[in-house]
Amino acid sequence: MANLSHPSEFVLLGFSSFGELQVLLYGPFLTLYLLAFVGNTIIIIMVIADPRLHTPMYFFLGNFSLLEILVTMTAVPKMLSDLPVPHKLISFAGCMVQFYFYFSLGSTSFLILADMALDRFVAICHPLRYGTLMSWAVCIWLAGAAWAAPFLAMVPTVISRVHLNYCHGNVINHFFCDNAPLLHLSCSDTHLLEFWDFVMALAFVLSSFLVTLISYGYIVTTVLRIPSASSHHKAFSTCGSHLTLVFIGYSSTIFLYVRPGKAHSVEVNKIVALVTSVLTPFLNPFILTFRNETIKAVLRGAVQRLKGLHKVLQ
Repeated sequence: MANLSHPSEFVLLGFSSFGELQVLLYGPFLTLYLLAFVGNTIIIIMVIADPRLHTPMYFFLGNFSLLEILVTMTAVPKMLSDLPVPHKLISFAGCMVQFYFYFSLGSTSFLILADMALDRFVAICHPLRYGTLMSWAVCIWLAGAAWAAPFLAMVPTVISRVHLNYCHGNVINHFFCDNAPLLHLSCSDTHLLEFWDFVMALAFVLSSFLVTLISYGYIVTTVLRIPSASSHHKAFSTCGSHLTLVFIGYSSTIFLYVRPGKAHSVEVNKIVALVTSVLTPFLNPFILTFRNETIKAVLRGAVQRLKGLHKVLQ
């Protein structure tokens, strides 16, 4: 495969360094993937079905849970199907499609997190104007922009990867078509592409992080001015789950992608990408429900209705 400018397929090394033991990873990874899918699906259904959750905060939360499902679907099923087989192949077109959707959906999730921070900022810092500033028209516009912008911006990024010369082989040392391993295979001059990637990271990851940081700076300042201790607890408990998501999401992504150049440790990146692709989507439903009294009340009501239905059927 040496000096091949446009391979018809790539070989994904995945977790080949584990040898035959990588088969043992299939069960735990599949369990985490299914639990993440079920947990985030339950949140989406609750947001749609229960009138108590028909508010901007839960509208954005439903969008975020949908993104968690879609991001994992772009990489994890392929990774699972590759674990039991010795030859882990993906077509060139399949690799480019996976690359496009993984990074488009991932970028969208960070913009939605910023939307959630803006919603909490308006609710706590400007409660009397909340209904006007966070109307449904505004919420739909914010969510629509968060979905559209990354999908449009990623088009030239993917086209640039299609036209690279892949003369350093076709073996990707990862479990999906990540950016750094692809650049390692290219013998083209990628300095401009690396700069563009860095600009994209600044535009979607760091800018949304800055919006979130500023919003919570104002929130903390406003809450500390409230004399009531119970009001402090209510405000911080409302924002606690969101801040946890922000910390996990931004810390791992900034480590992986907000660094120019190809000087990445692929093995370390593989582990961090595994955490963000499998473990974080599994934890998010628990994080979102653990301190949210409204969601816990909705869940308790659903369980009671199911018990009542079970008794009727008996």
